[in-house]
Amino acid sequence: MFKLDFKSRIPIYEQLVQRIRQLIIQDVLRSGEKLPSVRSLAQELTINPNTIQKAYRELEREGYIYSLPGKGSFVNEMRTEINQKQIKMLSDELEKIIQKLLKMNVPKEYLKNLVEHADQGKEDINENGN
Repeated sequence: MFKLDFKSRIPIYEQLVQRIRQLIIQDVLRSGEKLPSVRSLAQELTINPNTIQKAYRELEREGYIYSLPGKGSFVNEMRTEINQKQIKMLSDELEKIIQKLLKMNVPKEYLKNLVEHADQGKEDINENGN
């Protein structure tokens, strides 16, 4: 469930934050669901427990999870303000990517086709947008 790329330039805790955030947004991890303990997840992923703790703290700061002392960490209810914050952040990232692609002379029609394919859940698209 929590796949990490140890060769990536992205720090492990950030990969973990991104992955858990994604699972919550996609409703794979549901509101109220208990997350693995820091110790058990560290053993499972063979990484330092402090890395897990750092990721959990970041997710809690962002409002994705909450902690109950002695009980563990749980998925928070996805509130509208969290969704709006996430939408704004992702929209900003997408706009930057689109600007870079346009500067590389990628046709607008190709970008439109990417959106259509993503909406349909298709996994791959060729350069012609088909």
